[in-house]
Amino acid sequence: MKNEADMHQTEGRAKFGDYETWYRITGDLNTGKPPIFLLHGGPGVAHNYIDSYKLLALDGRPVIHYDQIGCGNSTHLPEKGGEFWTPQLFIDELENLIDHLGQRAGFHVLGQSWGGMLGAEYGVRQPKGLKSLVIANSPASMVLWTSEAMRQRSEMPQDIQDALNTYEAAGDYENPAYKTATDWVYARHVCRVVPNPPEVVASFTQTAADPTVYHTMNGPNEFFVVGTLKDWDITPDLHKIDVPTLLISGRHDEATPATVQPYKTLIKGATWVIFEDSSHMPHVEETAFCMGVVGGFLNAND
Repeated sequence: MKNEADMHQTEGRAKFGDYETWYRITGDLNTGKPPIFLLHGGPGVAHNYIDSYKLLALDGRPVIHYDQIGCGNSTHLPEKGGEFWTPQLFIDELENLIDHLGQRAGFHVLGQSWGGMLGAEYGVRQPKGLKSLVIANSPASMVLWTSEAMRQRSEMPQDIQDALNTYEAAGDYENPAYKTATDWVYARHVCRVVPNPPEVVASFTQTAADPTVYHTMNGPNEFFVVGTLKDWDITPDLHKIDVPTLLISGRHDEATPATVQPYKTLIKGATWVIFEDSSHMPHVEETAFCMGVVGGFLNAND
C-alpha cells in the first residue's frame, strides 16, 4: 500500500497569454486513470488549504493542484480591476491548463467553495473531456449565500453580532474587535480544526499579502460579500450540466443546505453527501472520510 511519502510530485508553469499559471502534479499522468483538476476557492485563496486532496493520488490517480492567476505562485496582477476578474477568465485559464498538460481526452474537476462555483460555470459549458464534477462547499447563488449568512448571524451571540454590524457599517474591517468576531465565525463555519493546520494558515496568509482578487470579487471576508460576485447566480443554467455530479457540504458549513439545494434539484442525477462533523472544509475536518467519498465517486465515473 502506498503512503504519502511515496507520492511523486512535479511542478511547472503554463503560459496563459501574458501570464503564467503555476501547477503541481501529484502522481503520474501516464497511470491510465483520468486526472482530477482541483479548483481552489476565494477567489484568490491559493491552493495550499486544499492540499489534502493530493491523497487521492494514493489510489493511482494523478491529482493536479494549481493557483489561479492573481494569487499564490501564479502571476499576480494587483493593478487589475473588477472588469478583468471574471468567471470567464478563470474558465479560460482552466481550459488552457488542461490542454497544456495534454489531458483533453478525459479528466475530472473538483471545485471547493468559489472553485465549486467556477466548476459549475465550467460544467454548464459542457466542455470536451469532462468526465465528472465535484462541487464542494459551494453556493449556487450569492444572493442565497448572503441571505444564509445573515440568518446564521442572527443566531450568533449578541456581542458577535454587534461587533460585525458596527464595524461593517463603518467600513472598519481592520479593527481588532472586528477581526476577533470574524475569527469566532470562522472557527465555527469555515474550519473547525483550531488552530488551523499549516496549509490553511498558508492560504490565508498569502491572501492577506495580496487580497486583490478576493477583495475585488468577494469582499473583506467570507460572510460580507460586496464584490463583483455579489449577484452571481448559476441556477438558471444548472440543467445544462450533463456529467455525473457529486455535491459535498458540512453540517456546520457557511455553504448551508439552502445554498447547495439548487445543485441537487437542478443537476440531473446529482448526489449529495453532508459531513456531519465539518464546516466549510471537510477535506481538513474529516479528511479520511472525504477522500473515501470523493475517491469512490471518481472511480465509479472514470
